[in-house]
Amino acid sequence: MTVVGPFGLSVQDRDLTRDVQAGLDAVEAALSESVKSDVPFITVTASHLIEAGGKRFRPLLLLLAAQFGDAGAPGVVPAAVVVELTHLATLYHDDVMDEAPVRRGAPSANSRWDNSVAILTGDFLFSRASQVLADLGPEAVRLQADAFERLVTGQILETQGPGPGTDPLHHYLDVLAGKTGSLIAASCKIGALMAGADPLVVDTLSEYGERIGIAFQLADDVLDIASDGHESGKTPGTDLREGVPTLPTLLLQQMPADPADPEDTRLRELLAQDLADDELHAEALRLLRRHPALERARRETLRQAEEARALLAPLPACPAKEALEALCDSVAIRTM
Repeated sequence: MTVVGPFGLSVQDRDLTRDVQAGLDAVEAALSESVKSDVPFITVTASHLIEAGGKRFRPLLLLLAAQFGDAGAPGVVPAAVVVELTHLATLYHDDVMDEAPVRRGAPSANSRWDNSVAILTGDFLFSRASQVLADLGPEAVRLQADAFERLVTGQILETQGPGPGTDPLHHYLDVLAGKTGSLIAASCKIGALMAGADPLVVDTLSEYGERIGIAFQLADDVLDIASDGHESGKTPGTDLREGVPTLPTLLLQQMPADPADPEDTRLRELLAQDLADDELHAEALRLLRRHPALERARRETLRQAEEARALLAPLPACPAKEALEALCDSVAIRTM
């Protein structure tokens, strides 16, 4: 059994292992080339997150989706570069909005330089993604534009918050579908499209991508609370400190308060106040790690991953399908 890609994805088929690993290597080389600029400083800032590593989850899914057609088609690797550049650009912007000091185990661009440099570097990556995308044809351009619109809309909805009468958890899942699911769905769809897969296969993989994308983000929500930071590469409890609602805190709010449990009472008090103070933040993080809401969040993540797996049922049996099913397990395992 060999391993390809993020999450320790195990793939038993040697041909698939070889093809996907070769594709990931080609994507990595192209990413490094795509961020080079005539201005040396821009090359440094644009290379910052690429050099920090990352899961390359979107390119992996795109390459696996391409296996349902001609995986060696000339547009496949460039399309994978486009989705990863787009994703990286959003990370630069996210870190500014979150005031995050760490990304992928390294200082974030905004903390290493400043917010202006981080924002403009993200814009530079968007422009480079657009240059690559322009050679892939109008349908790919349209798919990427639609995904980008949904991504930005999801971010705005998150910033705006749920409106009156809107269920906060439902609003949050809508935000995730836009912010995270849209680009992952596009990765699967463009990969299959570039490979010339059957239209029904293209649509099925797109639906799978959105669902696994939501599960992927929910797993991140759990990790943000449960991990020590090594797994996620980010400072634990970042969203908690910023007062950003995520699955564990939203589920806690849905649960009835237990006046007989002093830890439950204290946690709710903490979540109602500013957690910028390090001691209060650490206390809230410790209590949330022990609260039943975290286990409920784990179960919801598992449910979303199983729904993603069920969407794959109509696809023909093949090693790529097995790999996509294994990703459902791997995403869920991250929460354990």
